[in-house]
Amino acid sequence: MKKMMNDKALVRHLAACETMGSATAICSDKTGTLTMNMMTVVNSWVCGKLREPTSLDESFKDDVVKLLFESICLNTNGNVHVDEGCGKPEVTGSPTEVAVLNWGVQLGANFCQVREETKVVEVNSFNSTKKRMGIIAKTSDGKAWVHWKGASEVVLEQCSHFIDVDGTVSILTNDKIEELQGIITSFANAALRTLCLACNEIPPMEFAARTPKKQATDIPDSGLICLAIVGIKDPCRPGVPEAVAKCQQAGIKVRMVTGDNIMTAKAIAIECGILQENGRAIEGKVFREMSVDEQYKCLPSIQVMARSSPTDKYTMVKRLLEMGEIVAVTGDGTNDAPALHEASIGLAMGIAGTEVAKESSDIIIMDDNFSSIVKVVRWGRSVYSNIQKFVQFQTTVNGVALTLNFVAAIVKGSAPLTAVQLLWVNLIMDTMGAVALATEPPNDSLMDRPPIGRREPLITNVMWRNIVGQVIYQLVLLVLFQFDGFALLDLKHSATVTPVTGKKSGKQLDHADKELITIIFNTFVFCQVLLVEFVGSFTSTVKLSWKNWLLCVGLGAASLPLAAFIKCIPVPETPFVQLVMHWIPKRNVHKKKHEVMLRRGRSVKGMMVGRKSSLTSATKPSKFYDVLDDESTSPASPAIVKDSTYEKSQNCVVRIFQACCPSEPMPTASSYPEIPNRKNSNIAWD
Repeated sequence: MKKMMNDKALVRHLAACETMGSATAICSDKTGTLTMNMMTVVNSWVCGKLREPTSLDESFKDDVVKLLFESICLNTNGNVHVDEGCGKPEVTGSPTEVAVLNWGVQLGANFCQVREETKVVEVNSFNSTKKRMGIIAKTSDGKAWVHWKGASEVVLEQCSHFIDVDGTVSILTNDKIEELQGIITSFANAALRTLCLACNEIPPMEFAARTPKKQATDIPDSGLICLAIVGIKDPCRPGVPEAVAKCQQAGIKVRMVTGDNIMTAKAIAIECGILQENGRAIEGKVFREMSVDEQYKCLPSIQVMARSSPTDKYTMVKRLLEMGEIVAVTGDGTNDAPALHEASIGLAMGIAGTEVAKESSDIIIMDDNFSSIVKVVRWGRSVYSNIQKFVQFQTTVNGVALTLNFVAAIVKGSAPLTAVQLLWVNLIMDTMGAVALATEPPNDSLMDRPPIGRREPLITNVMWRNIVGQVIYQLVLLVLFQFDGFALLDLKHSATVTPVTGKKSGKQLDHADKELITIIFNTFVFCQVLLVEFVGSFTSTVKLSWKNWLLCVGLGAASLPLAAFIKCIPVPETPFVQLVMHWIPKRNVHKKKHEVMLRRGRSVKGMMVGRKSSLTSATKPSKFYDVLDDESTSPASPAIVKDSTYEKSQNCVVRIFQACCPSEPMPTASSYPEIPNRKNSNIAWD
């Protein structure tokens, strides 16, 4: 975890690190994660004409400029502060607010002066559902104005007029609306976030009849006058296209979920490499109005979701999980908490993220960078890979040691490896090897593999091939040494000591016996030169000649070319455990899976284990349980599982049915016969 902190990833739940290595889908935000979150206004349409976003020409009348500055400086959550000794203003707020306020400062707006001359009476704050914010302001001349700012297509729908530089208010004709929509589209195609600023004067009598409120929800929003449309640039983060390409190469599908215009989202997604030729971009409203079956059908091709709400993100995550995906989701707002909690791995942003989002997450990305998410994936895969290496190493070593001792003890009556030697192998050699394997850092080759499925076995077919190959080689050598080692190595017993026959106990080992055991010990694990040469009395070993040392080294080193040869042996895709279990005869055991489709791509499975039931409509068994279903009804019919404890069974069925089929009527229990449950039975729901 400390090493992951160096890669800007704070792990809150340790299990999430390994789960991240199995992720098959990443739903990422755009702003701040894929982009740099450093926004600036680069294009603008102001008072009927496209203009440079740096200054206003002399043709603008003072009343128009004042109205524009009020819309910029009043309808905002940001602030502009100017130090007395420094001429450059300091702008604070969200990145979008900072971009608009900086644009206003460049045009010549005096933020403090506008705030002093005009009083904000009512506020309708921005939220991700409305995509806009509005205020009612009272100017120094006693007039009341309503100002709206938000997503360009949302605010433009509420506009009926636009204002010229000379203050003339003109009707928005169909041609003018098409022109403005074309400008918005051109901005969006250039990967710009578009905002529209609009206003309208409130009649004095209507304003006088209003009751001022801090949070108003009834601010007038019809018949507005369009002031300006701005295009805000948020550049793509360096390294994001390469990181997205690595994810796609690793079998991880990256989806961008954003609240921006669909054209802007598509342009950014193309720049980042997310949206491809066979991909699809969709708006949250369209996805929201789809049926569940339609959502399942289109989700595999969706790569961009624009104008989405937190509810849309939550729904997407939920549907992906129901389809069997392992989903990682990024979020920074309080509204993202449900999606972060629902996802397999929740990734909160450390800089822009709220405390609620961080508490709902599993991992916090400290630098808000998508490239750091890819590093987390590498670490997750590295953890799983290191565990597999450790298991393969331990299984091979201990399998050979235990098999050799067991066979020798049965045949000869004595084990070649003593208790001290076995302790040395397990506590010292295996521990050091396991530490070396378990702490191996991640590498780029891990991203060349597909994600590991939920039901993939820990010991794969490749591991079984390597384990079995090395075990066979080592056992053949060690068994030869054990039973015919004296002849093969030309070892002779001393004349004063009777050789060990294995038939009697209590006899001491002479030098030849100890030398044979030492060779077996060294061949088994060749890393104990000092132990053999200087601590032989403790481990029941003796010093070897240089010929025997070379023999040990050669036999041990032969496992390296053997490993290369073993890797050439093909292995089947079906796990070995399933292949073995397929050929094991099943006696008096009946297993049957009942699968009832609830919706397309979803199912509930009931596992029945026991003797085959002879259930008929006329008779009821007394010692069996069964899974009942009505195959003649529609595919949405549920499978009902009953046991002897009727209330527990009914509650279980109700919970499963309501979770999977919330829109379908619950069947009555009287329509299914009650079946007593066999004692200690096992009913598994998948």
